[in-house]
Amino acid sequence: MPNIDLAQVFISFIVLLFSLTVHEMAHAWTADRLGDPTARLLGRVSLNPIVHADPIGTVLFPLLASIGGAPLIGWAKPVPVNVGRLRRQRRDYVLVAAAGPASNLVLAVGAASILRLLPVSPVVLGESNVSVPLASLLSGAMQINLLLAVFNMIPIPPLDGGNVVGGLLPRPLARQFDLVRPYGFLLLYALMLTGGLEYLIAPPYHLLVSWLP
Repeated sequence: MPNIDLAQVFISFIVLLFSLTVHEMAHAWTADRLGDPTARLLGRVSLNPIVHADPIGTVLFPLLASIGGAPLIGWAKPVPVNVGRLRRQRRDYVLVAAAGPASNLVLAVGAASILRLLPVSPVVLGESNVSVPLASLLSGAMQINLLLAVFNMIPIPPLDGGNVVGGLLPRPLARQFDLVRPYGFLLLYALMLTGGLEYLIAPPYHLLVSWLP
């Protein structure tokens, strides 16, 4: 059984919970700004993680990933969007779908920027040191948010990437593409079990890391 750093698991979980909350709030806020108040009326334009949390995707799956040493990714309850109420339906739906991963990229850039400016003092026995745990927290926030952004932009519905692709395709192709939606999570689980998910996530993740300050 691997050694488990419970403090690190807890910190990573809190970072993930905050990142997922911002992700879903970004969807809800963008939809509201573009004409659909459905999510706002349900209280989803909020930084309260309780209104966004999904028991499996937000709690169980990330905790199992942390304990098993797998990349820390997860999901929250989908934000309901009434496409018919958006002002420019197909374009606006793409913007709503892209808002979640974009918010994670903003958080990653912010964490990386602060990390670059943070003076990290060497650890001295018997002396308190705030900079090292803070640097670890920021580094974790950068990594988790990049993973969330890349994972959610995989072009498989119902992930955000699948919704973006569906909104960009011509309507006949979009209807055919949407037939994949009921089987989307089965495809993702198959990719996880076969190791294919790593090949989809790792290249864009490392590319984005190389671009950060």
